[in-house]
Amino acid sequence: MFSMMEAARLEALHLVEDPASGLKAVIAIHNTRFGPALGGCRYLAYADEQSAIADAIRLAQGMSYKAALAGIDHGGGKAVIIRPPHLPSRAALFEAFGRFIETLNGRYITAVDSGTSSADMDCIAQYTQHATSTTSEGDPSPHTALGVFTGIRATAQARLGSDDLEGLRVAVQGLGNVGFALAELLHAAGAELLVSDLDAGRVQLAVEQLGAHPVTSDALLSTPCDILAPCGLGGVLNAQTVAHLRCAAVAGAANSQLANPEVADQLEARGILYAPDYVLNAGGLIYVALRHRGEELPAINAHLAQISRRLTEIYAHAQAEKRSPARVADYLAERLLYGA
Repeated sequence: MFSMMEAARLEALHLVEDPASGLKAVIAIHNTRFGPALGGCRYLAYADEQSAIADAIRLAQGMSYKAALAGIDHGGGKAVIIRPPHLPSRAALFEAFGRFIETLNGRYITAVDSGTSSADMDCIAQYTQHATSTTSEGDPSPHTALGVFTGIRATAQARLGSDDLEGLRVAVQGLGNVGFALAELLHAAGAELLVSDLDAGRVQLAVEQLGAHPVTSDALLSTPCDILAPCGLGGVLNAQTVAHLRCAAVAGAANSQLANPEVADQLEARGILYAPDYVLNAGGLIYVALRHRGEELPAINAHLAQISRRLTEIYAHAQAEKRSPARVADYLAERLLYGA
């Protein structure tokens, strides 16, 4: 564990167990230079405990980079609750988790993530004030989608010479809460939509409501389009899939889209502009952070608009230095987090 922490430059790793509720959780606190660590809580089944720990560490590091470039006064953290095969009471489990978060004295603030909901955050918030995205604070998904949408416009400007999305073919992979909300924004802007999702019902809804063209998940990555927007699971871009891409740019909401850092260089070599995912999808983090401190929507939306400005800066650096935007984003984030 210590070698994993050192490799990620992690500040702290907490393992929690509460037999009465069935709670087994990992909280990774990556960096608190700019403020308390903020990051979602995942509730998923894992093959083993080591996988859960590795996931928490990897995601916490990503949250630090995201928060640093988003310009909010927080560091990065992540929680993972290992979903038990049998659970007597979901509420009791999240209440126990809330009691443990309170013992950290504000060093970590939790939020919704894969497998958790605002109702779960309500359970946590009974025992600690260090929880956000509760029912009263609202769903961050629409704000994540809005940030991605503004970033796609900046990407279109950088790669295609205009931020007008009218008539552009955008392939949206994954129609969950964020993916579908993004598809709605793209449709309103006049984009032609190609969509895929493992849930056939979500695809049909996009066809009926947005005039989208359905494409199988296997075929979407090799379908000709202007912009590919991965909005599902991470790791979708690897040496094999990138070789078959037929797009001008990749800009989507999914976390950890690159299977490894070298894939960014492969995209660059192919002339495909890559929008660093943790810059592009920071809208949800911005929303939960600012809502937690009591900011109103106008201030939040003004901050969301900065995503396109940051992306434009990264693209300018990348072009001048002949490097991938992903490499530039990592460098800028690390300079903020660790100094020159």
